[in-house]
Amino acid sequence: MRAPRPSQSAHDIPVTALIAERAAALGYADLPEDICALARQCFLDWFAVTLAGAGEELARILASEAGIEGGAPVATLIGHRARAPMQQAALVNGATSHALDYDDVHLSYIGHPTVTLVPALLALGEAKDASGAELIAAFVAGYETICRIGLLMAPGHYALGFHATATMGSFGAAAACARLLRLDPARTAMALGIAGTEAAGLKSMFGTMCKPLHAGKAAQNGLLAAVLAARGFTSRPDVLECAQGFAATHGPDFHPEAALAEPSGGWHLRGNLFKYHAACYLTHAPIECALKIAREPGFAADAVHQVLLRVDRGADKVCNIAAPRTGLEAKFSLRLTTAFALAGIDTASLDAYGAANAADPRLVALRDKVRLEFIDGWPASRAEMRVELVSGRSVEAGHDSGVPAADVAAQGRRIEAKFMSLAAPAIGETQAGALMRKVARLDDVASIAEVTALAAG
Repeated sequence: MRAPRPSQSAHDIPVTALIAERAAALGYADLPEDICALARQCFLDWFAVTLAGAGEELARILASEAGIEGGAPVATLIGHRARAPMQQAALVNGATSHALDYDDVHLSYIGHPTVTLVPALLALGEAKDASGAELIAAFVAGYETICRIGLLMAPGHYALGFHATATMGSFGAAAACARLLRLDPARTAMALGIAGTEAAGLKSMFGTMCKPLHAGKAAQNGLLAAVLAARGFTSRPDVLECAQGFAATHGPDFHPEAALAEPSGGWHLRGNLFKYHAACYLTHAPIECALKIAREPGFAADAVHQVLLRVDRGADKVCNIAAPRTGLEAKFSLRLTTAFALAGIDTASLDAYGAANAADPRLVALRDKVRLEFIDGWPASRAEMRVELVSGRSVEAGHDSGVPAADVAAQGRRIEAKFMSLAAPAIGETQAGALMRKVARLDDVASIAEVTALAAG
């Protein structure tokens, strides 16, 4: 990136056009093997959480609404015996994939990238009979775009109360679909402009059905933006930096140098974080601390006198539901998820997050022994915990859940295990195995319909 002239303000840098140019130029041949492998892992993880989420009430409501509205049935509703128009499929599949809050994360913008990208790409890909390699390239283009725009406006956008999965996700889905449609940089910038005026989502909705709806809306927004741009629909090509544009109206921060810089390791996708606990990602470091302590010799949850949990202050507005009543609320409770881990509840199990556990007197008593201390300036992924036992002994642990796996192959095996545990109950072990093998060869798949056919209910 050229350094701004002394008289040039940051808002004079054509950041929208530069980001659009990068997304439009990205091709499958540009991707290193580990990036392709990571993309395949993101697709497999997405199918896992979407198939498992298809039975959730919010997924049934949205799928039913799509059926009532009707339209050209060109795209698969994952986990259902139904097809829908592109826009509806992106909405339903996006919301379904985020229903369990078990999907991947990137901390550059504190959001969930894959649940906004894959639903839009699958819907468009089925309609256009795209290949697996085309989807991988488009996915990476969208992923890098989300992270760049997240860095452009971090940390103020998220801190102000916007759910970045919804807002940044709309831009990412637009860039991904624009790439799949092979739009040039100018029309890709138009797609980003359309997405920017659609994007919305509030963190105040965490713990309700609206949080997963955000992911579905982002996928739908981005898909619509790209399709309209391809038809010649106009918007501002400088939506991010213009006066009264997205950055000016959606937060106090604007850092084009961060957005346009090369990420550490060359690709933002290398910083993707997969979930192995079915709860808000900001609860994962505390859960890991609690698991370390629970493995200490002689530890017993009934012998806990008090727990001190130290986390970044930002978690207070994300996952600090003090007395959750539902499974959704339990996923956003630092205290209750800590109690789960200390008490030996499997936090990777979907069954853990229900009203019964939220109201269990033993777990509630342990939950209420957890005292939170919020620290300014800590990484969002860091936690420290001290457990005081009735004997007077104290046990301490720390964890940072923001470190990506160094061994991509080992990570892949772990995701395959997660996939089978979630997908097999939904579509059967034989079909789940066939889907997993197909995604493993996604680069060679001639038509994405070969994959989605295996993911139907």
